[in-house]
Amino acid sequence: MLGPRPTVAGPAETNHAPLTAPGATRAMEAVLERVLEARLRQARDTDAVFALDMADRLAAYVRRGGKRLRTAFVWCGWRAAGGSGDASAVLRTGAALELLQACALIHDDVMDGSPLRRGAPAMHVDFAHGHRAGRTGGSAESFGTSAAVLAGDLALAWADDLLTETALASPHGPRLFEEWRAMRTEMVAGQYRDLRAQASGSSGAEEALTIAVLKSARYTVARPLALGASLAGADARTLGALRAAGRCAGLAFQLRDDLLGAFGDPVLTGKPADEDLRARKLTPLLAVAVRLAETTGDREAAAVLAPDADARPGHSVERMRAALERTGARAEVEARIADLAASGLRHFEATGAAAGVRREFAALVERASGVAPQQAEELV
Repeated sequence: MLGPRPTVAGPAETNHAPLTAPGATRAMEAVLERVLEARLRQARDTDAVFALDMADRLAAYVRRGGKRLRTAFVWCGWRAAGGSGDASAVLRTGAALELLQACALIHDDVMDGSPLRRGAPAMHVDFAHGHRAGRTGGSAESFGTSAAVLAGDLALAWADDLLTETALASPHGPRLFEEWRAMRTEMVAGQYRDLRAQASGSSGAEEALTIAVLKSARYTVARPLALGASLAGADARTLGALRAAGRCAGLAFQLRDDLLGAFGDPVLTGKPADEDLRARKLTPLLAVAVRLAETTGDREAAAVLAPDADARPGHSVERMRAALERTGARAEVEARIADLAASGLRHFEATGAAAGVRREFAALVERASGVAPQQAEELV
C-alpha cells in the first residue's frame, strides 16, 4: 500500500532558501515525508486497525503525488515579497497545502463518483475494493463512501495541525493563518456552488466563473502566493499584485483543466476524460459553448449541451465534444487561457520581484496553463 518514499533532505536543504521553485518543491517533499511519518506514528499509538486501514492508505495517497504546484507558488510569493534565508516555514506551509489538497480531492471524488485519481482507484473505490476482499457485510459502496469521507477529514486535520504549528512558530503567524482560514472557506463555498449548479442544470457564464475562481483560481495560485508573501511580511501593494496575478494564472489553470476534462488523454491526466461532460458540470467551457450556440442559432449544439440532454435520443459525449469544437468554444477558451497567462505575468511584475523569481513564476504559469506567456523584455 505504501508508495516510494522521498529521500529526507539534510538541514542545509530545508533551513536555507532553495534557489529555485523546483528546489523548493523537492525540499518540501522531504518535509512532507517527515510529517507523514510523525502522523503515522501517532495513528499507530491511537489504534492499530485505524492506522493500517486509513492512516497508511492516506499517507500512500499523499505520497503518490500530483503536480505539487501550490508549494512552488508559495515559494514564488515568499520570494516576490523579499523572503530569504530560513525557508522552513515556507516548506511546511507547502506540505500543509498538499495535505489539504488530498482532502479536497478525496471529497471531490466522492461527490462526483469519480473512479480514478492520479492513475489509481479513487479513495472511495479503494475502500470499497477492500470491503469486498474482506468479505464483510453490508454495501461495499456505502462503506467506501463513508470511509473516504473520514480519510478526507483526517487529511484536513493533518493539514490544519501542520499549518497551525507553523503559524505559531512564525512572527507572521496571524497573517498566515488568516490567509489559510479564508482559503478553506472559499474551497467549501466553491465546492457547494459546483454541486448546486449541477443540480439546477445552470449554464450561466457568471456562475461558472464564480465557481472557477472560488474552487480553483484562488486555491491553486492566489492564496498560495499570498501565504508565501505573508511569511515574508509583505506590504499591501505586493499582496494586491500577487492576488491579481494569482487570480489570472489560477483561472488559466482551471480553464486548461476544463479542456483536459473534455479532451484530455486519461493516461496523462490520471482520470477519465469524459467525466465532466457526462455529468454536465458547469464550467466556463460549457458556458461559452451554450452562449455561442444560442448566439449563432446552432440548435443542434444547444440541444446536445442542454441540462436535459441525457434524455434525448442519440445523446453522447462525442456529440458534446463536437459541439464544443463546432461552436468555437474550445478555440475561445484557448485564447482566453493565453490572455490570462500573460496578464498574470504583468501583475506579478508589479511586485518588483527580481528577474529570476519572475522567470520562475512564468515557468510555473506555463506548466499550469499549458501555454508559454509572453514575457517582458527585461526577462529575455
